[in-house]
Amino acid sequence: MLKKISVRDIRSGMYIQEICGSWMEHPFWKKSFLLASEEDINTLKTCGIQEVWIDSDKGGDVESQSVLSTSASEKEKIENELSKIAKESSPNLRVPIHEELERARELQARSSAAVTSMFQEARMGNAIKISEAAPLVEEISQSITRNPEAFLNLARLKTKDNYTYMHSVAVCALMLALGKQMGLSGATLKDAGLAGLLHDVGKMLIPDEILNKPGKLTDEEFAIVKEHPRKGWEILQGSPSTPDLALDVCLHHHERVDGKGYPENLSGDNLTIFSRMGAVCDVYDALTSNRCYKNGWEPAETIRKMAEWRNGHFDERVFQALVKTIGIYPSGTLVRLKSGRLAIVIEQTGKSLLMPVVKAFFSTKSNEPILPEMIDLSRSQESIANAEDPAQWGFDLKQVTGF
Repeated sequence: MLKKISVRDIRSGMYIQEICGSWMEHPFWKKSFLLASEEDINTLKTCGIQEVWIDSDKGGDVESQSVLSTSASEKEKIENELSKIAKESSPNLRVPIHEELERARELQARSSAAVTSMFQEARMGNAIKISEAAPLVEEISQSITRNPEAFLNLARLKTKDNYTYMHSVAVCALMLALGKQMGLSGATLKDAGLAGLLHDVGKMLIPDEILNKPGKLTDEEFAIVKEHPRKGWEILQGSPSTPDLALDVCLHHHERVDGKGYPENLSGDNLTIFSRMGAVCDVYDALTSNRCYKNGWEPAETIRKMAEWRNGHFDERVFQALVKTIGIYPSGTLVRLKSGRLAIVIEQTGKSLLMPVVKAFFSTKSNEPILPEMIDLSRSQESIANAEDPAQWGFDLKQVTGF
């Protein structure tokens, strides 16, 4: 049975199903594990994490009065809150995804190459050429305007080798899409995109053996990783034309609204709206990406997990805007329809974030593939029952979507 408990109540022999907090803010690289050593217990109690989920069927239990909530009631609460956000939203009309996909694919390749070149220059101690990055941000912004999901889906498909570079491209695109949702325009919007593109440049000064370590980081290694926002800020300070907005996001994208982030432990009104945007975009893309030490979560699962954390981690208004930007069931999500068919979410519609365009391709009743069918749920009696885990079905969703 899944139970959420205070970190104060953990003990050896418990099976940690999930740590309630961003995985980037603690040194554990596994999502689930048996708590067997005093070292891990002490680390959990001192790293800033407040709560954990345990599975009492796989390990030790806790006294009933220590249980904070059950998974069922928590999940229902989150689902209701996300549904409320979805009903309040009005997604913009955009060109069909298939019309933008090829342009986005070519732009993504050029973006990855350009960011790789810029970051390598920074690694060698050379200044970032902001003037070369600005036209790239403008092209990505135009693609986002035509259809944000085309570029965002491609940017999410990273390899473990190019993660840092493509993560920067993806956060740029997310900042632009989120900025448009929040009413930014002109130079401010472009600077927000540039901030996303450059926010992780400080990782170029983190040793590769630490940055790409496949196992759990030591406390010393984790402290070194946490230096990258300030190192990046110092790099960008060496480029006179770097906008203040980009400097701000680079230094503060790991801060939290409750003051438990880094490197300056800023909170509340001390954080600009742009640094709050950077935090949300950075976490969303990081969680949905495959890394050298973990596989990414599915988009819909990521949104729900971020909803659980948002009161301490994120600005509420910014998080809601992100949900309106990418959807309750973001493009690329595997869903089960009320009819029993499995489908992949292709893109959002202009009517409701709960009614995207999906591609049905598998019957759970006959347990076999079916002739693929595109369904606009905003114009159909069909609806989504729930999100599914592709790993449990053994699907390669890239083959299904064509992304």
